[in-house]
Amino acid sequence: MAVTVDEKRELPPSMVERMTLILDAFNAPGTCLTLEGISRRTGLPRSTAHRILEQLVRVEWLAHTPDGYVLGARSLRLGSGVRNETMLREAAAPRLQELHLRTGLVVQLGVLQSGDVYYLDKIGFRANLEIPSGVGVRLPAHRTALGKAMLAWVEPEVVELLYGMSACRTGRGGDSLHRELARIRAAGGLTFAAGETFEHLACVAAAIRGPQGQVGAVSLTGEAGLPMERVAGLVANAARRISEELWPDHQASSRSRRLSLVR
Repeated sequence: MAVTVDEKRELPPSMVERMTLILDAFNAPGTCLTLEGISRRTGLPRSTAHRILEQLVRVEWLAHTPDGYVLGARSLRLGSGVRNETMLREAAAPRLQELHLRTGLVVQLGVLQSGDVYYLDKIGFRANLEIPSGVGVRLPAHRTALGKAMLAWVEPEVVELLYGMSACRTGRGGDSLHRELARIRAAGGLTFAAGETFEHLACVAAAIRGPQGQVGAVSLTGEAGLPMERVAGLVANAARRISEELWPDHQASSRSRRLSLVR
């Protein structure tokens, strides 16, 4: 079914917002859109859409194929450095099970896709605790611990492209998203959330990182008020072991470099 827009809708004034509008049109893996389709979905004039598309193709956010536009190499690296998400799920499965058995909390695995967390796996259940995630569900990454664990390792200009500069400047309590992500990096990547977006939930997450940066994240979730700091080390260890499973040579060389610095 063709997507129509209100012709009288006011278009976003900034280039960042217009680029984000176009990237948001690619809302599922494998999406392929023509220039006309993008113009309809975004409400942008064909000439404006074409000009922005050329820039996005030039910097590899999108690629132009004979059938239309698709997500480019840079978008795919941002969304998941593991091109086959099945590989990530298989590598993570034993660690997710181990986390659940050791803590009794809900364990989740997600990747970053166009500014959202896309949930690949979820293990565990807590009676009388509603958790809005699930396999195949998408949630705004900058509003979840799982998402911010990944965003902490994304370039600041890319974060602004995904959410707009105004959203990055002002966060919870007047803080900026950039400062929050900087604190997460300074803490080694561990991300905590306690009653923020979801008042009844507490969460701790850590990114799974590969040679090209983050490729996903793993988290533990329970009732608000639980001391998640006590299980944070388990989450960090699980993320590290998943990375070692996927890139054993990279992890071995990283350890060697750290040891040489200590000596």
